[in-house]
Amino acid sequence: MNKLAGHNNGFSLGSTIQSMTKGIWMWCVPHPAKRDHTLVLLDTEGLGDVEKGNSQNDSWIFALTVLLSSTLVFNSVGTIDQQAMDQLQYPFRDLNGKSTVLEVSELTEKIKVKASEQQSEFHDDSGEFKRFFPSFVWCVRDFNLKLELNGMNITEDEYLKNALKLKTGMSVAVRNYNLPRECILHYFHSHKCFVFDRPASKIDLQNLDNVAESQLDHAFVQQTKRFCQFIYEKSPVKSLSGGYTMTGRSLGDVAVSYVESIRSGSIPSMENAVLALAKIENSRAVHEALSKYDELMSQHVSKFPTETQDELLNLDKECHAEALSDFMKLSFKDENHEYQYKLIDELVIKKAIYQQQNEQASEIKSKNLAARAKR
Repeated sequence: MNKLAGHNNGFSLGSTIQSMTKGIWMWCVPHPAKRDHTLVLLDTEGLGDVEKGNSQNDSWIFALTVLLSSTLVFNSVGTIDQQAMDQLQYPFRDLNGKSTVLEVSELTEKIKVKASEQQSEFHDDSGEFKRFFPSFVWCVRDFNLKLELNGMNITEDEYLKNALKLKTGMSVAVRNYNLPRECILHYFHSHKCFVFDRPASKIDLQNLDNVAESQLDHAFVQQTKRFCQFIYEKSPVKSLSGGYTMTGRSLGDVAVSYVESIRSGSIPSMENAVLALAKIENSRAVHEALSKYDELMSQHVSKFPTETQDELLNLDKECHAEALSDFMKLSFKDENHEYQYKLIDELVIKKAIYQQQNEQASEIKSKNLAARAKR
């Protein structure tokens, strides 16, 4: 994560048995490969932390990570074995506070694509989730095995593909085995794997923040560069349903929306997040448009009264058009034109105020001219 940010330190590496990251930490840096983009890195606490007081914490952090990310990087040590799979299973196992094996569809108990009352419209939820879930990258740290299967060399991606193969059968053991694999296969639209050698000696690992790159294992350095290059080039821009490309501000708004849903005891809904974002963005767009209208009209207030009524109406027409143009650039999913109509109503009120000011200025000017004529 630090290498992705272009630094040796920043996110705590943790040199003791105590977990350092709690909750989700965020780091935003200019994107190294995409101009005018920001790389947002989210570092989460590990799944199954023994110091946690509430196991539900895992599933909510996992849900938030999925909702906020365009690429999900899952980190494990050694090999992709059942223990690593079980670690992934923790958040799914906790979905309803159950300890029994869950069906894959129960992932929807933590995340909804549609608002709950409309969820039944979909016959295959996994297809809908695939459209909005992030891509999945499995990173295997301290990997010291040969990438070989049945006497043949295989790639990292083939290693992951083989590890995700499902077993046949309906026993509890088979369903437990298949659950995390099904979740990865059915809910994440693409899958990638990277393996990393041990980066340094045990002594250096305990002080990794201060170890120069030249002191790190050469293979690890090259593997890290390849991983970073993949993320820079292949990780897509985060978007919401409808293809809305997120900005930093909108990411913050939807994060608040998701967290408030969780805190209130409801299930985060992608559709509700979009609706909440639309309300925020469109209210902001109305405010900005009205400010633009006031800014343009105020430049002419000192020149009131206008020579004719038509001159004022033409001025209002120009300022109205610019304000509406600004609104259209900033608005988001104003599908029923609710906020556009609200803007137009507000502009009518402002127009009346400026007409009144113009009339008052005209009266004052007329009185002054009359007074001068009497002299």
